Amino acid sequence: MIKAHPAEPYMPPEVPLARPIQDLRAPYRDDTAPGLDRTRAWAWRLATFIPAFATTIGLVAAFTDWFAMNGLTGFETALIGLIAVTFFWISLSVSTVTLGIVRLFLSRPRARPAPGAAMDVALLVPCYNEVPSDVFGNACAMLEALDANPTDHRFSLFILSDTRDPATAEQEMRAFATLRTRLPDHIRLHYRRRAENIDRKVGNLADWMERWGGAYEAMLVLDADSLMSGEAIVSLADELSADPSAGLIQSCPKLIGAETLFARVQQFASTIYGAVLAEGLATWSDREGNYWGHNAIIRTAAFASCAGIPKIRTISGKGALILSHDFVEAGLLRRAGWGVRFLPRIQGSYEEVPATLVDYIIRDQRWCQGNLQHLKLLASNGFHAVSRFHLFHGAVSYLLSPAWFALLTVWALIGTGADQNVIRYFSGLNPQVQWPEMTAVHSSALLIFMYGMLLAPKALGAAAIGSIGLRVSELGGPFRFAGSFVAELILSILYAPILMVQQTIAVVRSALGLRIDWKPQSRAGGVFSLWELLRFHVLETVAGVALTAGMLAGIVSLWLLPIAISLTLAVPLSALSGLRLTRFKATARALGTPELYAAPPIIRAARAHRAELRATLAELPDAAE
Repeated sequence: MIKAHPAEPYMPPEVPLARPIQDLRAPYRDDTAPGLDRTRAWAWRLATFIPAFATTIGLVAAFTDWFAMNGLTGFETALIGLIAVTFFWISLSVSTVTLGIVRLFLSRPRARPAPGAAMDVALLVPCYNEVPSDVFGNACAMLEALDANPTDHRFSLFILSDTRDPATAEQEMRAFATLRTRLPDHIRLHYRRRAENIDRKVGNLADWMERWGGAYEAMLVLDADSLMSGEAIVSLADELSADPSAGLIQSCPKLIGAETLFARVQQFASTIYGAVLAEGLATWSDREGNYWGHNAIIRTAAFASCAGIPKIRTISGKGALILSHDFVEAGLLRRAGWGVRFLPRIQGSYEEVPATLVDYIIRDQRWCQGNLQHLKLLASNGFHAVSRFHLFHGAVSYLLSPAWFALLTVWALIGTGADQNVIRYFSGLNPQVQWPEMTAVHSSALLIFMYGMLLAPKALGAAAIGSIGLRVSELGGPFRFAGSFVAELILSILYAPILMVQQTIAVVRSALGLRIDWKPQSRAGGVFSLWELLRFHVLETVAGVALTAGMLAGIVSLWLLPIAISLTLAVPLSALSGLRLTRFKATARALGTPELYAAPPIIRAARAHRAELRATLAELPDAAE
């Protein structure tokens, strides 16, 4: 039996690093930051935001013209405002994708910069009640890939465990001991398990920085499910060493490992459409980029001195941990004078994806709670305007769901116009509210335009796959790719209203102060009974049935039919999301991406190491024996 220990025996000597907590009420400038060169980011930002504003203004003008037949009422004005708020973000997404395509077509492949001085880089893998064979299998694959990739940089990998379950902790110790005996002595692998899980992941990384961070110029922060090729890791290290003004460089992880229907939808969409969106975002954000909490390399001393996040005040007066800390840390780095860059063209960065709709929603609820905290930080002193926009956007991405829900509710009540709407139908009296008149022509035009804008990023991304270095042959050929594109489109339309309702619920819960526990993610996907699914999706089901009944009665617009179908079928769609496509030969490669058809060496190596460790750990006697 391997005895669990606070882990110091498996760690290098401590080299402390000061990590002061920042005061968000006062500006801060890091004297060691060399300063940032001027760029043309302002031009790219104008090219992105002006079309988004112009399109939104055009839509608002059209609605105003429709509704102002007898003058605008207060209700109509509020409705137009709600339309403007929701539509701007759709338009901004289209502008960003368009900018990404333009940049990819106009720019040549970017050569890797000549690296600066060699650095000691720590690869940090925080984990919390994860499957040890998967965490250590990925770690082994990355260490071997780095060992085979010549570089002057020196790498050490740390498994930083916050695991509370004793059985899982025992398996972690066994996995560490197994790798330590198999890997060559010159490969640096360390493990420590905290005695107390203070401040979750933030506290886990803070503990490492304050005790060992002084020995490493850079740290590459990973998640428990992260995987990066040796070349990707070295590329990030080269970029950071070549750019002394960069405090953080974020890669763009691709989604891998999807076996279920819902996971494949996300994986396919991320590969095909996400690349051009990421390129556009990287272009206009420039040195004011964002941080996603993993698969990013960070200048350790800069992060420690500038990005110590404080706790925020709550209604009770007690300090609360900032849950979505990564956006805030990026803003603090930029506030102090360090650049935050996003390099989506670095290939070989991966992460996994929730397997089912319910698993995705559970994770999304936690992110919602964290992102809404950002609203309290918008007035903080010294943040760059773009950093504030990232914080605002993170919160708005969830607030848009209740806004859409309200908008769709109003449209359902409006029905087919002033002569026939839900309130008039049920009351038999003239309602106090004068409903806007939406004729069949107006409804059809709105339907075509709104759905067109919603689907435009997908169509643009699919049309521009060549610009991101993909060939149709890598996606299974033209017929399989076309089938995957149509399937993803249909399934996304079906699942979007369900996610809208669930995000609305999450926003309401957060507004009421109902905390959501941050439990370990079920990487393989949970198994849910019919009763559990019914309880989970009761609100969507009731709303869908009500919409359908209204349409059958002729008092709800038929353009809401796709949404009514989705909400009514929320339970069977949720059950379908967990269908394991790999169980059947006919569907094993459905919605496939290049990583599925021809997995890169790092993915194949990680799978092999995971399977080997799983078998080894299963053969070892239990700790109690």
